[in-house]
This record gives sequence, structure tokens and C-alpha cells, in this order.
Amino acid sequence: MNDHPIRLSVSDDLRRTRITVGLRLLLAIPHYIWLALWSFVAFFAAVLNWLLTLLLGRSPGWLHHFLAAYVKYVTQLFAYLRIAADPYPSFDAPDGYPIDLSIAPAARQNRLTVLFRLPLALPAILISAALGGLGGGSFSGSSGTRISSNGIGGLTAVAGWFVAVAQRRMPRGLRDMSAYSLLYGAQLWAYLLMLTDRYPNSDPLAALPEVPNRESAVQVRCEDDLHRSRLTVLFRLPLSFPHFLWLALWSIVAIPASIANWLITLVRGRSPASLHRFLSAYVRYTISVYAFLELFANPFPGFAGSPGAYPALETHIAPPAAQNRWKTLFRAILAIPALLFASAFGSLAWILAVLGWFSALVRGRTPRGMRTAGALALRYAAQMLGYLLLLTDAYPYTGPLLGDGPEHPPAPPVEPEPEPALVFAPEQTPDPSLAANG
Repeated sequence: MNDHPIRLSVSDDLRRTRITVGLRLLLAIPHYIWLALWSFVAFFAAVLNWLLTLLLGRSPGWLHHFLAAYVKYVTQLFAYLRIAADPYPSFDAPDGYPIDLSIAPAARQNRLTVLFRLPLALPAILISAALGGLGGGSFSGSSGTRISSNGIGGLTAVAGWFVAVAQRRMPRGLRDMSAYSLLYGAQLWAYLLMLTDRYPNSDPLAALPEVPNRESAVQVRCEDDLHRSRLTVLFRLPLSFPHFLWLALWSIVAIPASIANWLITLVRGRSPASLHRFLSAYVRYTISVYAFLELFANPFPGFAGSPGAYPALETHIAPPAAQNRWKTLFRAILAIPALLFASAFGSLAWILAVLGWFSALVRGRTPRGMRTAGALALRYAAQMLGYLLLLTDAYPYTGPLLGDGPEHPPAPPVEPEPEPALVFAPEQTPDPSLAANG
């Protein structure tokens, strides 16, 4: 599924050392200096590599080796800074770090795509900025040492810091999401530095060596076949206007219903069946509308939010179950980190939607990577709504899951640890263009 020349290996065991996590930014000061020096030399090496690749059709071996080591080093450093890995990184980027890259040797590249590499990379730069990979603000500034605090990767770093200090472990969802964002950033920089002419792959299921299959109270299963109707793609926004109106009217009723559900669940320890059904239908409908609007699914959704009504990207919500009253009491506070992540995932989804609109209009299908990344974003939104509306007290899971794509291997499910809240309470693509992997 992932034959990209820039691939990720993950051997991290999720355990963290409190003192090194707490002092991580200070401990990394020598690396800031080394990164600034290496980045200064890498800039001129990148310009030279672009010129030679344009002339020779291939990156020279010694330049490829130097820039590949640079990309590996930055990936390992950011994995350390973002709590995605625990060991102190080396300064020469050796193999074997818990979050590491394998970079294929230099190969022939298309001179036309080499000539226009920067404009071709603009869509990937936008996606990387939303993911918070090694792109965006990570390399901006004259020193090359500024670390991006934006995007999903920045949020995983902040969230992971608090959780690791408290529990001496990095939740798997946060670690996997951070690794995914780092890989996309590494693939982007490998593309920009002429290490490969393969476009970055935004598919989270292809990024990680192993993706868990986790059963939860709120799940989104993607069975979309990638085909899109050009006519409905062209008029996707006006076609969604009736749904905007109906969703606004439904939301007016859903707000007092959620307050009533909170009060009753706080007293009884369980959401009442009638309110649970009503709010579950609201969540299913909301996700189907955004899946249609953002081109992550093709069928026109119904207006009732019934179970099984939108199989292309179906939201499954379990029946009412017992919930912890303490979590119920402080639900609005506990949900703040999830709301921040949902906002970041929403930004990613809109970028994917705009880029995917052009691709689907031209090709009649949406890129697999964009669709799967969008399904991940919508699944997190569904779990966040389920948590906020008291349909479940299970915290949203941040990382990629097998259900985010239509491929379901017959392997037994792997149950990762639940994602804790931060408030602690009792296709190989020959043409690296917009229409490629996303």
C-alpha cells in the first residue's frame, strides 16, 4: 500500500521519562544550534541539487546522501521535541531511532517536474501546514530553528507533554498522529530538496507500518469507492444549501436536548434512550453532510440521520451505556482539548476539500490519500460530538484507524489504550501534481 521512496519506521514503546519530557526544550538546545548550522549549508546544497538534477535528470549521489541525512536528522529531532520518541537524538542521524525514515537511493526524475518543483509543491505545503509536519513554520525564519506550534502536530506535542509528565506514557493516538504528520513533512521536504519526484502521500493508513482497529462507541466506517460525479462536484456547494438550513434548524433543537441529556446523565449515570436516539441521529446527519460537502463521499445524503442511510461514510453509534458521573459533571472542561483538535482537523478537512474539488472535477475521482485523511478528520469530529453531547464518555481517539479507509484486513483487532483528557479528574504516481496522492 505504501511504496513511497520516503518511508517511516516506528519502534517506539510509548514509555516516557518524566524528567526528560519536562525539560525537553532545554535539553534540545545543542540541537537548535546544530540544526541552524546544518540548515544554512542545506539551503545552498538544495539550490545546487536542483540545478544538477535539472541538468542530469538525477540527484548526484553525494548531494542526495547529504540532504537525505539532513531530512532524517530533522525528523528524528522533531520526533523528540514532539514527545513522539523518548531517546535523545544523535547529531548524525543514524538508523534505528524509534521514529525514523528510510530514504531510497537517488533515481531518475522528470526534468519538467524538477523545473516547476516549487509551484507543484504548493498543495502539499498547505496540507503539511495543517498537519503541522516539518513544513509550515518549522523551517521558517533566518535561523531555520523555529519550531511550528501550529497544526495538528503542534497540538500533539502540547497534549503529549502534559499526558507524558502525568502518566509516563505517550498515548498511542497522539504518537501515531504525530508520526503521520512528521512523515508527511519529511516526504514534502524530500520532494522540495529533489531527493525524489514522488509527491507526498497524505494517506494516514499508508504512512504508519501498523494501524490499529479499535472498537468504540462512536465509529466512522469509510466504504467510499473514490469515484465522483463531475456535475455534482461542480455544484457541490449549492447542492448543500438545503442541508445547511436543515442542520441549522436541527442544531437549535439539539442544544437544549444536549443540556437535558447532561442533567439526566449526571443523575442517572446513563443517557436516556430517547435523547440518545435523537442526538445520535443529529451526529450521523452532521457527519454525512460534511462528508458530502467536503467531497469525502459522493452520494447526496438524506435528511433523517438514520442508521445505515449513508454507507459511503457511515457513523455508527452504540446504544446508551453507563457513564462516569465525574466525567459527566466536568464534560465541558474535559472536552476543551478535543475541541482544539477538532478545530485543527477541521482546518485540514477544508484544505483537502478545496484541493480535492479541483482534482475530482478534472479526473472524476478523488485522490485516495485526501479521502482517507478527510475520513480521519470526520471520524474525530464524530467522536468529539459524541463525547460532548453525552452519547459516550470515551475520549476521541486522535490517531489513524483501519476504519478510516475501506480496507479491513481479517487480522484480529488491536486495542490501543483510550486517549486520556488533558484535565485529569476522579498509488505510485508518475505525475507529482495536485491530482496525485494528495
